[in-house]
Amino acid sequence: MFRRSLHVVPGDVRAADVVNLQTASTVQGTTIDISVNGGGVMVDEANVVQTDIVTSNGVIHVIDSVILP
Repeated sequence: MFRRSLHVVPGDVRAADVVNLQTASTVQGTTIDISVNGGGVMVDEANVVQTDIVTSNGVIHVIDSVILP
């Protein structure tokens, strides 16, 4: 079963907010880990490579790998 919501966090969470978090709950009900390393941000084991892309249905932060359960 393909699950698209493993990486979706509800609300308007911008890069300035993310650096102050250690975890976030996804819309699927799982928790993802957030860490700041030397100025870079990681979500689980994925590096955040671009932030705060505002779209009509939310804010996108681009990561460099797929988050798997």
